[in-house]
Amino acid sequence: RSSYSCCYFVLPCCFFDFHGKYSRRQSKKTQYREYLDFVAQVGFVCGFHVEEDCLRIPSTKRVSFIGKSRTYPPAEHARIDSQITEFINSRRICAVATHDRTVGFKHKDHCDSLCEEVDSEPPEDETETAGTIWMPGFQPREKVEQIRNCASLPRDFVDEVVLSVANLLLNAAPQKSYSDMQGGNTNTWNQGESLSLREVAEHLNKETLKKLKSEYGGLQTLLKNNHQVFEVLNGRVHIHDWRKEKPPSRTKPEVKRRLSAEAFKTRLCWFFIHHPDGCSLPSEACPYAHGTEELR
Repeated sequence: RSSYSCCYFVLPCCFFDFHGKYSRRQSKKTQYREYLDFVAQVGFVCGFHVEEDCLRIPSTKRVSFIGKSRTYPPAEHARIDSQITEFINSRRICAVATHDRTVGFKHKDHCDSLCEEVDSEPPEDETETAGTIWMPGFQPREKVEQIRNCASLPRDFVDEVVLSVANLLLNAAPQKSYSDMQGGNTNTWNQGESLSLREVAEHLNKETLKKLKSEYGGLQTLLKNNHQVFEVLNGRVHIHDWRKEKPPSRTKPEVKRRLSAEAFKTRLCWFFIHHPDGCSLPSEACPYAHGTEELR
């Protein structure tokens, strides 16, 4: 809609309309196919020759649409623009009608048709401003999207939370220990207790929780990011016991097995530094460095 010379490529994924989630209207098609038809319809309404292609990517949603040429001459651009405005307004009416079944509407299943309310016209104020405001109330996201997956939190803050939660699990009662009986070794390693995310949160101070709540997923995301130390399963937090990890597959080619065995240790082992019993694995079996001399 920005200009007559505009072309577009779109890879439909999440099922959204202009004003919220896309509502299904046909049971004979799959949800994905119906949504693809809707996206193609948008291209047709906007006056494009819509081409469909299937990308060679490892995804279940790989059908794309390309609009490279128009179905009308430049002189008719104003007429098509008003048609687009009418289409957007009709989609809003459809969204309201789906939410409130007391509002009647009819929907034609042709790609070049418009979904419209019975005996209704677009509001006057939106018709008058169609040339300057394409979609009243639309708020685009910021050009620079803020990272809120706990990855940008200060390292000192993350380390403090990790140590606090780990000590909480290790000191919780009853204490769990895990014996390694392989090769006659009966040494026990404190595995700690598992606690729910709520129980863990109750032991953190208000300032810490406030900072975590501003991130997507909060405490759970931070703990999952630190998978070297924790496992979060079914809403419960556990100390990660690396002895329970499955050994590397022996079906790998010799070169890959050798590279895996000689993996570069770029981070220090948290357990070697902080756990009261040290690391549960010997240095040669641990994927993390037992001391700075092992860092590569």
